[in-house]
Amino acid sequence: MTSPAIETTEKSCCGPSCCDGANPAAKAREEKAANALRESVKERYGNAVKAVMQGSKPSCCGSSTATGIGATDPITRKLYDETQSGEVPTDALRASFGCGNPTALAELAAGETVLDLGSGGGIDVLLSARRVGATGKAYGLDMTDEMLEVAMKNKAAAGATNVEFLKGNIEAIPLPASSVDVIISNCVINLSTDKDQVLREAFRVLRAGGRFAVSDIVLRRELPPDVKRSMELWSGCIAGALLASEYVEKLQAAGFTDVQIEPTRIYTKDDAAEMSSCCEADAESTVEALDGAMMSAFIRANKPKRS
Repeated sequence: MTSPAIETTEKSCCGPSCCDGANPAAKAREEKAANALRESVKERYGNAVKAVMQGSKPSCCGSSTATGIGATDPITRKLYDETQSGEVPTDALRASFGCGNPTALAELAAGETVLDLGSGGGIDVLLSARRVGATGKAYGLDMTDEMLEVAMKNKAAAGATNVEFLKGNIEAIPLPASSVDVIISNCVINLSTDKDQVLREAFRVLRAGGRFAVSDIVLRRELPPDVKRSMELWSGCIAGALLASEYVEKLQAAGFTDVQIEPTRIYTKDDAAEMSSCCEADAESTVEALDGAMMSAFIRANKPKRS
């Protein structure tokens, strides 16, 4: 399946609303296409977590084939060590569709407030809650009802009293400005159709001196247009990814400083072949396009302290 093309060009006009890029018709079409893509991602991950709860293994692809019993993929494989796996309910680990382990690198401290964007089944929220302790707080934000239901069950099973799960979109975080110390996320920001807005919202809710510490899929080179247009791959964490340079530019535009991108896993040709198979994509063209082109990465940035 391919996503609908987002039209951004219009016939020329003389009015300022057209010439400055604020054409209402074009904006409406962009919003419609963005909403359609968001609903596709929501449905895909909702179905994926239901399949996992029935005994399938997690897959970043999120397709029915990928989530069949015994399926897996290089993106979601072996992200948490045995110690961390033992700190959370089994269902939290099973419902993990991430591409990294932000809690292992975020350097969380007791008493801090943490927000996980796109918290899924809650594994990173629960791990964060243990690290910030009883005097801290861990929020999880997700738009998918099925994910939130699993997360709430995992919260109860873990006996976590400093955890709260919120329903909403990461482009409109339902928390006040300057209310959290650290923002984490695990292979979710790349799925957003408006990454600039996500990063502006992240900056808004962080306190002065707060930290942005996320795992995400990042491109090492540009992908061909046909791969970028593929909804299968977008929903599966690939085609929505930014180039590393674009990620840096967008973070800086949102107001962040000290931006760093640290590769944690570079995907080989063999990985690409496995992913193209589980995502039901055109294997030959996809493998060639993705060979060495993308990586899981840890992205760090800071909100400046008040002078």
